[in-house]
Amino acid sequence: MTSSANMALSAYEDISEEDECDLQDWQLPLAYMKKRHVERVEGSRAVTQTWRMKERMKTVSVALVLCLNVGVDPPDVIKPSPCARQECWIDPLSMSPQKALEAIGANLQKQYERWQPRARYKQSLDPTVEEVKKLCSSLRRNAKEERVLFHYNGHGVPRPTVNGEIWVFNKSYTQYIPLSIYDLQTWMGSPSIFVYDCSNAGVILDSFKQFAAQREQEIELAKINAQSYPGATQMPLPPSMKNCIQLAACGPKQLLPMNPELPADLFTSCLTTPIKIALRWFVHQRGGKLVPSITEDLIEKIPGRLNDRRTPLGELNWIFTAITDTIAWNTLPRELFQKLFRQDLLVASLFRNFLLAERIMRSYNCTPLSSPRLPPTYQHPMWQAWDLAVDHCLSQLPSIVDDGAAYRHSPFFADQLTAFQVWLTMGNERRDPPEQLPIVLQVLLSQVHRLRALDLLGRFLDLGPWAVSLALSVGIFPYVLKLLQSSARELRPLLVFIWAKILAVDSSCQADLVKDNGHKYFLSVLADPYMPSEHRTMAAFVLAVIVNDYANGQEACLQGNLIAICLEQLNDAHHLLRQWLAICLGRIWTNFDAARWCGVRDSAHEKLYILLNDPVPEVRAAAVFALGCFIGNCSERTDHANTIDQGVGMKLTELAQDGAVIVRKELVVALHQLVLQFESNFASIALHFIEEERQREQSQSVMGAAVTPAVFHLSSTPQAMGPRSRLWLQTSYSDSMSGSYPSSGLQPMNSPSRSSSSASLSSMGSTEGLEKSPAVGDKLDRSIKRVSSSSSVSSLGFAYNNVYATVWRTLVQIVQEPHSEVSEAANTVVNAINLKATMNTQPKFMRDKRLTHSAPSSPTNSMARLPTDKVDRERSTDSPDAAQLQLPHEIARPLAIRPGEQPPPSRPPNPAPIGSAIPHSSTFQSKRRLFDKGPNSTYDDDDDVPSPPTVLITTEFCEWSSRYFAQSVMKFPEEHDPQSPVHYDREWRFIRNARVRREAREMQKRAVSMRLDDQIFINRNKGNPTVVKFHPYDPHMAVADKDGISIWNWDEGARTNYFRNNNVINSRITALDFINAHDITLLLSGSDDGAVRIWREYGWDGECEPELVTAWQAISDLLPSTRGSGLVVDWEQESGMLLASGDVRIIRVWDTQKEKKLQDIPTGADSCVTSLVSDSVGRSLLIAGCGDGSVRLFDRRLAPNECRVMTLREHTGWVVKVFLQKGSEGNIISASVGGDLKFWDPRFSESVKTIQTSQGLASFDVHPQAEIFACGSANQFISLYTLNGENISTIKYHDGFMGQRIGPISCLAFHPHWVHLAAGSTDCFLSVYGERKR
Repeated sequence: MTSSANMALSAYEDISEEDECDLQDWQLPLAYMKKRHVERVEGSRAVTQTWRMKERMKTVSVALVLCLNVGVDPPDVIKPSPCARQECWIDPLSMSPQKALEAIGANLQKQYERWQPRARYKQSLDPTVEEVKKLCSSLRRNAKEERVLFHYNGHGVPRPTVNGEIWVFNKSYTQYIPLSIYDLQTWMGSPSIFVYDCSNAGVILDSFKQFAAQREQEIELAKINAQSYPGATQMPLPPSMKNCIQLAACGPKQLLPMNPELPADLFTSCLTTPIKIALRWFVHQRGGKLVPSITEDLIEKIPGRLNDRRTPLGELNWIFTAITDTIAWNTLPRELFQKLFRQDLLVASLFRNFLLAERIMRSYNCTPLSSPRLPPTYQHPMWQAWDLAVDHCLSQLPSIVDDGAAYRHSPFFADQLTAFQVWLTMGNERRDPPEQLPIVLQVLLSQVHRLRALDLLGRFLDLGPWAVSLALSVGIFPYVLKLLQSSARELRPLLVFIWAKILAVDSSCQADLVKDNGHKYFLSVLADPYMPSEHRTMAAFVLAVIVNDYANGQEACLQGNLIAICLEQLNDAHHLLRQWLAICLGRIWTNFDAARWCGVRDSAHEKLYILLNDPVPEVRAAAVFALGCFIGNCSERTDHANTIDQGVGMKLTELAQDGAVIVRKELVVALHQLVLQFESNFASIALHFIEEERQREQSQSVMGAAVTPAVFHLSSTPQAMGPRSRLWLQTSYSDSMSGSYPSSGLQPMNSPSRSSSSASLSSMGSTEGLEKSPAVGDKLDRSIKRVSSSSSVSSLGFAYNNVYATVWRTLVQIVQEPHSEVSEAANTVVNAINLKATMNTQPKFMRDKRLTHSAPSSPTNSMARLPTDKVDRERSTDSPDAAQLQLPHEIARPLAIRPGEQPPPSRPPNPAPIGSAIPHSSTFQSKRRLFDKGPNSTYDDDDDVPSPPTVLITTEFCEWSSRYFAQSVMKFPEEHDPQSPVHYDREWRFIRNARVRREAREMQKRAVSMRLDDQIFINRNKGNPTVVKFHPYDPHMAVADKDGISIWNWDEGARTNYFRNNNVINSRITALDFINAHDITLLLSGSDDGAVRIWREYGWDGECEPELVTAWQAISDLLPSTRGSGLVVDWEQESGMLLASGDVRIIRVWDTQKEKKLQDIPTGADSCVTSLVSDSVGRSLLIAGCGDGSVRLFDRRLAPNECRVMTLREHTGWVVKVFLQKGSEGNIISASVGGDLKFWDPRFSESVKTIQTSQGLASFDVHPQAEIFACGSANQFISLYTLNGENISTIKYHDGFMGQRIGPISCLAFHPHWVHLAAGSTDCFLSVYGERKR
């Protein structure tokens, strides 16, 4: 540990001994520091995945061309005696030349079939040029676009020439005939792979490259000619050689090894029989001396089969595959590794064996070459692991062969897993990847090591998306996909975890899972009650990805009973499981009507209602998302569907005042889905709202005056006009007319389109207890006609007690909310409907003496041909005029037809009661079957078919939620790691806090004797200070004016920042407080429209702009006023509770951890609440000072209507502030505008002491630690007293150049620890007073 850290710890220990309360800093909870607060709620940016092969290939044809001419050596090679003779492990001199040639060809084919048994093999033994041409052309023709392999053995012909020729024979075998590589390219085409086993083989690679470049030039020239002479006959283009692979046995000037201990075709042996040649080479090397009893004959007796991993030979082959794969993955570029080792099984096998060929042949001064070229791998450290594995096997061979001893399996895989585990202890993205990763994949094939390998693999994937990408690139996918077929219960937690990690990074795997029935595995895990909630959560996430925007996945999971499985577990105690169950339900319902009706049968929407009151905001948001998807279907509407959707919409409106931004964002999107389903009905409501405001404006003499009785009301409450209504009204209609939609965190997608739905207005639902605000436009276009007399004011009120009006009022209310992203999203929806209601509606009227009713503006011929029920549907869906006319209060009555008159083409001949004019009415008839889909619609013209509704807004909540699984869930949180920088930063802050408290204690002891009249800071604020608040530990304070906040460094005397609070016009900031002041500080501001905003980085250092963490309507029916108390709040850091009140008759308690309203406590007063304070120790006592002079005590443990336990009524005027002294014996101190201070014992209803100060008290504060208080007067002075009533000093206005400038006091605040007093005055000056320096 560093010396500075030691000093910090020793200082902390010293402070801890002096003051035990300093330890509370570590224990205090932090508010608004969840992920939803510290990061944007958006998904991870999509990263292009390169692990999937763009095109999988396979080698379907193999040409085996052997030019051996057995018994005749080529003229340019002088072979010693003895020399290497064996070809394909056959001595050609042991039989007749022709039989030897045929046997060698047959053996070579068998060796290749070991790697690709399904390929088409053709042998060409000692061929002529024509035979090679015929063979290659035939194979290419049959292979089409697949790969063809050309194997050339030139041991019986001269070496290749520098002119790019290899040799074959004439028909009589009397001459060597050259074969041009250029011609061979033409016959073989592409894609192809060439294997050259001959001396000077590197010459062929050079020639091949030259000819390939020549072909590319010819192709380009042919394309230019084709463009220049389009009518001319075009010659066929030569094939491109870009996708060709070559393997050569040696370099351009090298001869093949002739050691008699080796086969003549050493290169071919390495490529096709790697284990056999590797064991022989091992015996011949110095390392083989460790076991001198091992001979070549004994090697041939190694028991087992290559494809049986339980046998010695099979285990060696398995280890060899793992080692060569590991060498390649750690050496080659990722793209080249994918191409050579994952695209084609035969190519992958040949290149794995090529690595062995390089190692063996380099020991004989031969350098095998390849195209594409590979980096040298013959000295890779993994080859030592191979030697150890071979030595371990061979050392047991004598006892196995002679004595029949049991084989002891190699510890190779266990050792490699241990090495991988060691890497994981210190692994991170900045380190080199673990070289054992390919071996871990091989271990998954073993039942012995599988469990451990899966565990380590899961820990690796948990390191982050980069680790998942690495694992996918190495080839993990087919392995873990195959393991889903396993029934072993012990693998379930590991596989679910691994798949959650994979799908969090690459959701495209959903198709693979459904194709292989992998979804059934996760359905069984989710339905297993014995699985821990964490694992069922991951299964729910996997299933949510499977059904996300994938119809096949939705259908498969619906058949697997996913909906019922999810609904059964909605009450699980694990909040992440509840969240993902809801998201999963929402995604399976998206654009999938069958799943929706399955949910209806299971009452899914009603079961989801429980989650709307969940204590976790993410769960509430997920439930809103699910319900939004539930009602957001574009299919044909039915009465039953309409009724359900309207009921869900009414339920969702209850969340308009939720404290969490993510919930309200999802609420806007969900209500938008309802608006899309009933767009015409909402357009009708919007038009009536606009008409109502028009009438309101005509009947009001001044803005905000009471509405006259002649005009109906939107609400029965006097607060129907919200504080932001008038401001919004000035912009809403103009936005609608211009068709502009503001941007927000909810992404606008397209312009609005007409809905295909046509349900009538319903009178179901109640508006009681809901916030109501009118939705109106600015000055309307005069061309918009009034509604007809049948929609008169008296009957119009009926429309405002139905679900559409309630939802519309909720949307308008959200438009006025304090968080810009949510309000702008709601504004997008409202503007779209206003635009439809105003711009597209041009009512025409048909009047009769006895009845005036509206007719469609432009009846179409297709309407006239439809049956009456279809006419009405056509009118309601396709005509905006019809939307205006189909109000539930517009009762249709028979209209007599005069002689010679034609009836209205869109009017039913026999009008029915309300709701029946539209077939999809919410009040469906009892005779209709429960799940009847309603009447079928047919359209004569394509133009009459309504287009699907256009979604205007979306969120990324689900994508953001998925990021949880992409990030590490096993990693110890950094803030809890005592060695992390985050922990050291916190420790520094807590040491600073302790130092401030310790040093301030000495000043607090002198407080009763100090004058506190030294003006240590004075400056002019940007506006008239209304609230001032000291930070407890940093030397800065926040000062609010009417609509902005200044941050002042009182120690340096400078303003470091000023920012707008974004509260609405004609409102003012009335509350400030610091949240998490002991740690990472946030700033709370409250305005008298009831809105609370939380700011981060509010900028005392001036380095960054303030960031809005969250904002919500703490009190929803406050009326902005210059004379009221505005919004009054009290923050409890210990409990995370926020108390809010003001110009209302309730005290609202908010739980900031849940971001949810806990309760409303009626004050029982007829006046506003002016001050709030609570007991932070017992957390049950709540004290409110009121405008009528009363001080009211509440016990929060009791029911809201019973919790007022005492009312203290000795003050005769407005209570300026109440204060509760700390400790169980602490008194309540209250002060009123009359200057009288009362000390109360909470146990008694009479005050225990009264102190009379001067009249006209404007502001009052008590020091939390020192026994003094301050009174600020509008008469330009501040008085300081001890709690015994002794006047310490008075700060007054003094004339003269050196005199103190102090205006009428508007706000006062003591520092929580230092004995400093901040005072703001109405002349915009701000002062801080402290102890006079001696």
